[in-house]
Amino acid sequence: MSKGVKERTKAKQVVREQLARERRRTVTLWTTVGVIAVLVIAGLVGWGVAAGQAKDTAGKLTVPPSAVDDGTAFARGSGPVTVDIYEDFICPGCRQVETTTGPTITGLVQAGKVTVRYHPIAILDRYSTTQYSTRAASASAAAADGGKFLEFHDALFAQQPPEGGAGLDDAKLIEIGRSVGLTDEAFADAVNGKKYKAWATKVTDTASARGVVSTPTVFVAGKPLERPTPDALTAAVEAAGA
Repeated sequence: MSKGVKERTKAKQVVREQLARERRRTVTLWTTVGVIAVLVIAGLVGWGVAAGQAKDTAGKLTVPPSAVDDGTAFARGSGPVTVDIYEDFICPGCRQVETTTGPTITGLVQAGKVTVRYHPIAILDRYSTTQYSTRAASASAAAADGGKFLEFHDALFAQQPPEGGAGLDDAKLIEIGRSVGLTDEAFADAVNGKKYKAWATKVTDTASARGVVSTPTVFVAGKPLERPTPDALTAAVEAAGA
């Protein structure tokens, strides 16, 4: 074989090897791009699923296990006369009624005359900038899970924020919960995670369907009490019991 032929053959071999290396690099490059694309798509899908689950959780209706009256209220006492109290935690009138009739209600419960059903509703969200009525009602349901509904209920009214402001933030609601014995993370998680937000909406809608248009609204044995004073409440309970 002549020297020229040998050189041409060698040159062709070099070219073939270079082309082979280029093909291998191209395959490797596109394989890498493909893997990255798959990972990105998987990440987006995973994020989408997680976001969807978070949205579903926030909007999911969870009824507190201890709730009574079709899951809309929390009971106190076991007497024969039922007293239903519909109240909003930002409502000044509700706080006043709780302050004036609270001792009377306690006395009637202790005497075994009444079963009191508290309905925490949220019809006054427009009077705060953070939907405080809904958040407070939701937090009260979380407190019921910890067996501290009444204590939390009373503490919320004792620290009631003024209408027209932001209301108490979630951190303050959790702090109030701790002050009445709700020290585990379950309560804080329920408040921060809005576990009972959908429930608060349902309770409010149910109250509206029952004709409740303002707070406080009190029923004794199914009949509205026009003036929820201590004397009027006692007289209505005695009449219903008779």
